[in-house]
Parts: sequence; structure tokens; C-alpha cells
Amino acid sequence: MTQRIRQVLCFAVLVLLVGGVLAQNTTPTPTLTPVPTPIVLPPVDPIDLTGDIIIAGSSTVFPLTERIVERFSDEGFLGNITNDSIGTGAGFERFCVSGETDISNASRAIKESEVAKCRAIGREPLEFRVGTDALAVVVSEENDFLQDVTLEELALIFSTAVTWRDVRPEFPDEPILRYAAGTDSGTFDYFIEVVFKNDSAPILAASNLRLSEDDNVLVRGVLESPFAVGFFGFAYYNEKAETLRAISVNGVAPTEENAEDGSYPIARPLFIYSTAEILRAKPQVAGFINYYLTHVNDEILDVGYFPASVDALNRAKQNWLEATGLAR
Repeated sequence: MTQRIRQVLCFAVLVLLVGGVLAQNTTPTPTLTPVPTPIVLPPVDPIDLTGDIIIAGSSTVFPLTERIVERFSDEGFLGNITNDSIGTGAGFERFCVSGETDISNASRAIKESEVAKCRAIGREPLEFRVGTDALAVVVSEENDFLQDVTLEELALIFSTAVTWRDVRPEFPDEPILRYAAGTDSGTFDYFIEVVFKNDSAPILAASNLRLSEDDNVLVRGVLESPFAVGFFGFAYYNEKAETLRAISVNGVAPTEENAEDGSYPIARPLFIYSTAEILRAKPQVAGFINYYLTHVNDEILDVGYFPASVDALNRAKQNWLEATGLAR
């Protein structure tokens, strides 16, 4: 073998060895998940619209919708808007049975039984996701023993436990005073779904239980005693955060990050519902929902809720575009 051939072979081997080492030590470039681009709806000027808009439903969604109503009116809407806080279930009764509302506020997805009622009167419910809520389990600032509960303990607290000591031996031997959202409320439905696996009998049989569709009634009740406990939407907790204390559930606090990533056990989506027929027949309703979806994230944190993901809000906007015939 000539000197020249030996040099070429040695160089080739060296290249292969170096290439192997580099391949072993090279960190793969991570694949980044693309951030979805928000859909932009056609601009709406409220001053160009008139007519009535009738809304009813969830007491939890009520303050968010009310904020949009105020902003819509402040920017020149000339019609009348009613927004009744009656609970999600009662709201779907008005929307799907009597057919008297244009929009239904809901703190849970519509049930199949409610969809059937809507269809019976010729309405096909159309869903628009508008945000995320965390249910807050609250006690007064005077309560110095309850910091965190498991879902199992929460079920005890709102059912068969008579005193706090029945929940944990180190807790006070004092009766539990319970305050809960009314049975027509989506808040009640959601709490029952998560804590009691859709069986409302245990909580309805509990002693010292006060149910109310009015979250302010629940707040006042909890404030009256260090041995009281209640639950409602996080927005209502935010209003009373100086006097109430939200406790962790399964060691996780009700925060925006924990609600969005699903680690907080009692977080839920918020919706409004209408129909394509209503949007096409009533330009003021179509314009209002467009305006709602366009501006909801400007207001939602201040109201006390958390934004829906870009994907969820995009689906709502796409539903609007398809319902109004403007989808590309």
C-alpha cells in the first residue's frame, strides 16, 4: 500500500469517528408546538344596531355577560338588553322550552335532555366558549384550621359529617354550617359532578345546609361564622377576598394557571348559547355575540375569571362565522 493510499484511508476513518462522536453528543432540536393564530371576526359597531336582546341563565356567567352588555351599550347600542341571573338550568328552560331568550348563559355544557327540548321547539343550540372558572371553596378569615381539603373530605363536609371533627380529629368539635349554590345553578351541577359523581342526594340530605341561587347570600352566610363553609364561582370570591379565604383542593390553589392546565380539581368552562337561526334573524344578537367573543379577554380577568384557550375561543368564533354564513 502506498503512502498516499494510507493517508487517504486514515483521513476517512478519522472523519467517520468524529462524525459518530458528534452524532452521539448532538442534542436533538426540540419540536415547538405552534401557537394558534387567533381568529379575527368582522368589526362590529354597536351604534349601527338596534332591537332587543334577551339573555338569561347562569349566575356565574352573569357578571361577565353584564360587563360586555355595559361596554356594548356604552359604545352606542340603541336597543334594549335584559340579562337575568336565574341559574344555568333555569336559563335553558327559558331558551329550550319557552323559547323566550336569544342567548343562554351557562356554567356547564348543555345536557342532551336540554338539547332535545330545544329541538322540540325548532332550536338547534349553538355553543360559544367564553372563559374558564374555578369554583372557590371558601371560609371566613376567622377560620384558622381549614387550609386544604381532598375531594373525599369535601364530600364529607357537604354531606354526612356533622361536626368539623368528623372530617379530621384535630378539627374543632363544632357543627359544620354549609352554604351551597342552588339546584338550578350550573355551579351546583358542576360541584355535584366532581365531588359526588353526579349524585345530589348526599348534599341535599346534609344538615345545616343553605342553598341559594344568589351568591351574595352565600357570601354573607360564610362571613357570619368561622365554622361555615361554602362554594361558588371564583369571581364572587375575588369580590370578597379581603374577608373570605379560598382553600386549596388536593393541595392545589384555584389560580389561572392551575385552572387552565387542569391541575385544580374544580375548574370548568363557561359558555353562552344561541342558535344560527336567531343570529340570522336578529342582527343585533349576531353583532352582540361577535362583540362578546372579540372583547371578552379584555374584561375577563377583571371580572374574576380566566381566559379560554386560543383554540377554544377560535372554535367559538368559527361557530359564529358558520352560523352567519361568513365562514371562508
